[in-house]
Amino acid sequence: MSSNDRTGQPEEHAGKKPARRQGSTDLRVRRTRERLGAALIALIEEKAIDKVTVREVLDRADVGRSTFYLHYQDTNDLLLSQMEHGLEMWSNILCDRQEKSRRLVPVAEFFAHVASARKLYRSLVASGRIQVYFDLAQGYFARGIARRLRQMDLSMPDQRELDARSHAIAGNLLSLLKWWLDRGAREPAKDMDELFHRMVWKGLR
Repeated sequence: MSSNDRTGQPEEHAGKKPARRQGSTDLRVRRTRERLGAALIALIEEKAIDKVTVREVLDRADVGRSTFYLHYQDTNDLLLSQMEHGLEMWSNILCDRQEKSRRLVPVAEFFAHVASARKLYRSLVASGRIQVYFDLAQGYFARGIARRLRQMDLSMPDQRELDARSHAIAGNLLSLLKWWLDRGAREPAKDMDELFHRMVWKGLR
């Protein structure tokens, strides 16, 4: 759910060495967090979330205890961080790549991604954490949709209406996702993308 950013080329001048070391440190931090996150997700797909211990995450990720606690308080904090990282990416990906389309959300890609992680989804449902995920998702997607509407230069009477519409659209997105998953994700994700955007643009006229 995350991707590694490429670091820049090392500077030749002595005065630039601290920046080079900082870049290396940032890369190590990212990789450590990615290993911890991947380890947690793998464990959650094997057992109940509340049964996963910090020790198991450390062993799976091959990371020391002191390093873990430098970044996270516990496994719940790590899980929340993973959720936020993924939602940040999905909610902004169309704007970041400046996609030339009328899509507000990458529905096909996002739905397919969630469907591919059914074990994780079921674990979130079983643990009572799925609502936390949906609440976070609505906030992230609302902000991403507002950004996308501004990028499309779609006129709105004021900021309040932009925020309200974006929040409502994000809610509709997640309602459609839940409906689709509860039905067994039988329809192609691409069809859900088309359906979602037909409904959205009818409402925005």
